[in-house]
Amino acid sequence: MRLRIFITFCILFSGLRAQDYAANPKLVVGVVVDQMRYDYISRFYNRFEEGGFKRLLNEGFECRNHHYNYMPTYTGPGHASIFTGTTPANHGIIANNWYDKYEGKSVYCASDENVKPLGTTSEKEKMSPNRMLVTSFADANRLHTQFRGKTIGVSIKDRGAILPAGHTANRAYWFRGRNEGKWVSSDFYGSKLPNWVEKINKEEPGQKYLKPWNPLYQINTYSASGADSNDYENGFKGREIATLPYDLESLSDENGGFDIIKVSPHGNSLVTDFAIEAIKNEKLGIDTYTDVLTVSYSSPDYIGHNFGVNSVEIEDTYLRLDKEIAKLFEALEEIVGEGNYTLFLTADHGAAQVPSYLKKKRIPAGYIDKGDLKNRMAKELWERFGSDNMIANFSNQQVFFNTMVLEEKNIAKEDVEKALVYFLENQPEIQYAFTRSQLSGRSMTDPMGLLVQNGFHQHFSGDVALIFKPSTIVYSKKGSTHGSPQVYDTHVPLIFYGKGVKRGKTYHKTSVIDIAPTICAIIGIGNPNGVTGKVIEEVVK
Repeated sequence: MRLRIFITFCILFSGLRAQDYAANPKLVVGVVVDQMRYDYISRFYNRFEEGGFKRLLNEGFECRNHHYNYMPTYTGPGHASIFTGTTPANHGIIANNWYDKYEGKSVYCASDENVKPLGTTSEKEKMSPNRMLVTSFADANRLHTQFRGKTIGVSIKDRGAILPAGHTANRAYWFRGRNEGKWVSSDFYGSKLPNWVEKINKEEPGQKYLKPWNPLYQINTYSASGADSNDYENGFKGREIATLPYDLESLSDENGGFDIIKVSPHGNSLVTDFAIEAIKNEKLGIDTYTDVLTVSYSSPDYIGHNFGVNSVEIEDTYLRLDKEIAKLFEALEEIVGEGNYTLFLTADHGAAQVPSYLKKKRIPAGYIDKGDLKNRMAKELWERFGSDNMIANFSNQQVFFNTMVLEEKNIAKEDVEKALVYFLENQPEIQYAFTRSQLSGRSMTDPMGLLVQNGFHQHFSGDVALIFKPSTIVYSKKGSTHGSPQVYDTHVPLIFYGKGVKRGKTYHKTSVIDIAPTICAIIGIGNPNGVTGKVIEEVVK
């Protein structure tokens, strides 16, 4: 009798496991909004419609205390971390651009001189994921399915398409503005663009989206933002006052040609429409092998940098993005089918309030003259060690020493590190400073220091890292930026939706590096090879 019960249990258990692993989503869609603060959800919630953000929130699982666990909070590192499940300390994308101390020059996170551009003759589109040192969850899925599952990456920004899709992607597409206005790629993904992309380009997508930016509603109803006319926005060249509406076509000649589309909500529409065409033409989500589509909306970042996080333009952008999310949902339901896909939405970083606005409201804030700070550091080192040219580069809040000078003068690098950190800790705009020796250790307990350490790569990073005081930035006195380990840059939305996802929410702290292992758990595959995050168990059904 006991033997029979045991056998029955084993059969039922194995059946449940088989059913569990057979229930993989046909398509995973990773949506990243470039420069989306967490509080945009609550600020704009009342005017969202039912089919976009509200659908995600009401039917999905929301992580309300979701943060980046490193600095710098930039687009390249953000996208890499979301999809690899680890930090810059491991995946190697330490910024968008960084100083290569071995080559003595700045390098870009997606540049690759060994590939050729597709869809354009511009040498600036020679891009690939070659600088990312680990795999993404899309790579893990490709390996798991013996490369039968497809991966497609889509974004206006090259890095927003390339890094999420990983090393084994079938395709990654990004938008070239300037005087071309079309979708491009590189021969890393194949010898030519597919016919369906060529067809879209022949229809001149740049011209199609180069149209007036009119507000969705009456300006006086935009109560979740500041006044439309204010002193904290850059706006467009050719317009004295930065107020809606904007005639993008008439302004395009002075604002980078088709690049002006990127700095408008029409850039989001461009991405949604192309992503839907990718689902259709690449036949994503139609067979038993899980496919991956990565979609990055870059325009909110361009708009935030230009107009600031408190602008009417940002509010209008997110109300329009809500409609784009709804449009994407409708396409997924029609093409892939209800209950056949899993989607998550997050952001690559937040953004700071405009310091000049905060100062007017008597909130501590300020600006840093990067050149002046570098000169002060150089002067201090000259007075301490009697040598000039000791700083080779100062970028991404890191100082790189000129090792050749230190060796010639027989100066110990550790002595220079300590001296500079002591100096920086006494500067009015600096909150913290750390030496390479500290960051190379394994016992960092200071919360801010740990964020710096997680973004510090042993091979690529500098000799001293520093953190500016809250709401103190290196930027123009108009518009917003990001990059710090402060909460306004680290706290971003994270919502899971669809197959394999519970409904609900959590206030437990989650990290960007937890997204990839959670998706892998839902799909039922192994993790990317560099993962350091954990599964968010509350999410998984």
